Amino acid sequence: MMKIKLAILESDRVYLNRIVNVFGAKCADKFEIYSFTDMDAALSTLESAKIEVLIASDAFEVDVSKLPKRCGFAYFVDSADIETFNGQRVICKFQKIDLIYKQILSIYSENASNVSGLKLGDDSSKILFFQPVSGGTGASTMAAACATYFASKGKKTLYLNLEKFGSSGVFFEAEGQFDMSDIIFALKSKKANLSIKLESCVKQAENGVCFYAQSKIALDMMELSYEDITRLINELSLTGSYDYIVVDTDFSIEKDALNLYRKAHTVVWVGDGSEMSNIKLFRAFNAMKTLEQSADSSILNRLVLIYNKFSNKTSKTLDDIGVKNIGGAPRFEHATAAQVLQQLSGMEMFDKLM
Repeated sequence: MMKIKLAILESDRVYLNRIVNVFGAKCADKFEIYSFTDMDAALSTLESAKIEVLIASDAFEVDVSKLPKRCGFAYFVDSADIETFNGQRVICKFQKIDLIYKQILSIYSENASNVSGLKLGDDSSKILFFQPVSGGTGASTMAAACATYFASKGKKTLYLNLEKFGSSGVFFEAEGQFDMSDIIFALKSKKANLSIKLESCVKQAENGVCFYAQSKIALDMMELSYEDITRLINELSLTGSYDYIVVDTDFSIEKDALNLYRKAHTVVWVGDGSEMSNIKLFRAFNAMKTLEQSADSSILNRLVLIYNKFSNKTSKTLDDIGVKNIGGAPRFEHATAAQVLQQLSGMEMFDKLM
């Protein structure tokens, strides 16, 4: 695996030795590190060693115009409240090493052009789409619960919320400054090395689920085309970083949407068994059946139903359309989102998805 050539220019020898040692212990397979306390020595090495990222202490004033074009740059600063220094990006030196690592990856990805040696694996992921055919059935909660279930079984799992107005923050939290807006920018610019950008932006919750924080503003999500989403899911799958990618998305039967769903191992429709929900599920199934008559591959044969907020008094399963029902859950009255997630994520019905 190819390593990123990282140069660190730092006047504080104690800090320099500490961070080089930590990177050596935790990221030895990611970085080839060059350390300097003298700016002239550092700058003279950039070209000959083909350095790809330079991080310099704010004690130095670096003329970035003289840096090689391939070399990304940022200043090390003492406070997380500092946003830029001398008009350049900054990295707070006093934070968790994995956060520093992700910020360096982000800088690298914006300068790398065709980097294939940094792929994290060769095995594709199992992709699961969760969709609410009828509103208010808790499809997002069920998707998050599925991701939590597989993560609890030791599987590397990504929860990917692609809803126009969705929020992964309802279910998962972790430190880090990047979010879906950064991913969308990378997709649209087509300049960044996307696989590295994806790794630099991903977060991991305490329960093991990986996720991307919701975009800064909801309108950013409106910029995503099906072409963008297809590229995103292809890249995530091909990196081999995840056993499961759980995609939480709005329902659609547009042609581009159906082509996207054909990438899934399983498409999960979530209903609540109410009369209105069942009517919508039935109509959606028949519509998709009609649209698929001339298709080369079928979505219907990978479609399953899950019932959420099911009531023994008012809900009924939809048994006459030939779609497998893998289970369900009752309504949890007066429970928070976290409490509902905990209850749902313990259900073994998710094993039936594969």
